[in-house]
Amino acid sequence: MVAGFGSSLHAKAWGAGGRYSAAGCESCHGAGSAHLKDQTRSTIVSFTRGSGRSAEQLSTQCLGCHAAGAAVALWDTGAHRKNDIACTSCHFIHGSASPLPRQPDVCFGCHRDVKIEVSKRSHHPILEGKIQCSGCHDPHGTLTPRLVKAETVNELCYGCHAEKRGPFIWEHAPVEENCTICHTAHGSRQRSLLVKKVPNLCQECHDWSRHPGTAYDARTAFTGTAPSNRSYGRSCLNCHGTIHGSWAPVNPDNGENSGAMWMR
Repeated sequence: MVAGFGSSLHAKAWGAGGRYSAAGCESCHGAGSAHLKDQTRSTIVSFTRGSGRSAEQLSTQCLGCHAAGAAVALWDTGAHRKNDIACTSCHFIHGSASPLPRQPDVCFGCHRDVKIEVSKRSHHPILEGKIQCSGCHDPHGTLTPRLVKAETVNELCYGCHAEKRGPFIWEHAPVEENCTICHTAHGSRQRSLLVKKVPNLCQECHDWSRHPGTAYDARTAFTGTAPSNRSYGRSCLNCHGTIHGSWAPVNPDNGENSGAMWMR
């Protein structure tokens, strides 16, 4: 343990400042006089499981140095702290050149539902190492739900998908409201991270009761003497290719300004 700690970032940082040379292991583990007499975990600040100390107590040891850092300014409001996650649950203190968590392996230790999602055929390239969990989430705390690193979900998505921001002449209402109305964040069985297959997804808003004459209903889809060919292939996207927004206000059927996101 001692040999491994010597190559860690903490040991190098403290060696330069003189703190570790003065207090040694007691800088984090507390006074060791009682531990010399009774070498059990209860007589020392142990960060291992079964130490008998709460996550709050363990994190307090880390915050003794790191509380002034901007990275943990919102730690007390974060979901991890509220769910009794200690700093050492994710960070490696001994025997590692960097204390940073190995993403996504560390995150998947708790978030197993996300691990399943990113293994689906359509997913963000997390397993491929092109993006990390911390690219979208701040594990130390945010003022937004789900530790999202932006004021809104859309602002977060626009960080990579700037072409979806617009402005457009005709804007799709769900796009303006929240990207997750149509897309799931981590992975999906459908193309392009869609929450459902089209046209089922489109029909949640564009159904017969709200839009009489729609191409999809019980009489004009798969049944009848002339089933609609618009239920196959890319479905609604056969015609409406620029689904996020369009600069083409001309309806190809009658030349009027319709606001439909035609593929042009």
